[in-house]
Amino acid sequence: MLNRPVRVLVAKVGLDGHDRGAKVIATALRDAGMEVIYTGLRQTPEMVVNAALQEDVDAIGISILSGAHMTVFPKIMALMKEKQLNDVLLTGGGIIPEDDMQQLNESGVGRLFAPGTPTTEIADYIRTWVAEHREF
Repeated sequence: MLNRPVRVLVAKVGLDGHDRGAKVIATALRDAGMEVIYTGLRQTPEMVVNAALQEDVDAIGISILSGAHMTVFPKIMALMKEKQLNDVLLTGGGIIPEDDMQQLNESGVGRLFAPGTPTTEIADYIRTWVAEHREF
């Protein structure tokens, strides 16, 4: 059982200007009782990881529709390791082929969600992961 709200940073990385999905997820996570920090558009991986460190988040959620997922997620993972954010979940969603999802999962990225996934499923996954991996 968690004794404080889960803190999640939701971000859009790169030039991907389609943020409707990120805003829907941010709202759904907030409605599920989480504290959500939405960074807005055109973030760099460095900006995302620095914000996660400053905000002391439990999870980072990346929304990506640009096709740059095989570059963005590994870069964020490397920066998270460099900053010793080893107990922070990196998850996300968007237009990501199943084979790429599997490869990213194998490299340490958490579950990735396709469009149409129920927001309750995403919230439950984050809440469960945080309860199992973070100290409260």
